[in-house]
Amino acid sequence: MSSKDTRLTPDSFRDAPKANVRVVLENIRSGLNVGAFFRTADALRIDGIDLCGYTAHPPQRDILKSALGASEHVQWTPHETTEQAIQALRSEGFNIASIEQTPDSVSLVDWSPEPGSKWALVFGNEVRGVAPETTAMADIALEIPQFGVKQSLNVSVCGGIVLWEAVRKLGFPG
Repeated sequence: MSSKDTRLTPDSFRDAPKANVRVVLENIRSGLNVGAFFRTADALRIDGIDLCGYTAHPPQRDILKSALGASEHVQWTPHETTEQAIQALRSEGFNIASIEQTPDSVSLVDWSPEPGSKWALVFGNEVRGVAPETTAMADIALEIPQFGVKQSLNVSVCGGIVLWEAVRKLGFPG
């Protein structure tokens, strides 16, 4: 069956089963990156997006440009701080993963979440990454193995890779 056979309408998306994954965006300065996360969340039927700090919210123009309508049906929640988002998500049973390179981070390849468990994945600012105090609140820090000079990816590209792997490991929706 091709993906065209399972394409949802915006209304049916809202009621469809979602992956046990939330996206937490911490101080993302580019609306284009935020919009890209909305589009990825739509494609993978992610549970929703938490927008923290100064991360732009829809209907900001650049979000609308790159989200291509996904911001109209993917659930999103604003939070003044990432700490507030993490507290709310923990109360809903989510484990927290900071997507950040740290001395103790685990390779995304080696991450073995329990199938069916709920995970909130925190992505940080394009320049500074996830704040150290946010990473300290997480259950785990995950990183994508990289082999080039920069050892750095655009946050929305990183999001696409990590979210695909999370949904693959936790179970596809529906």
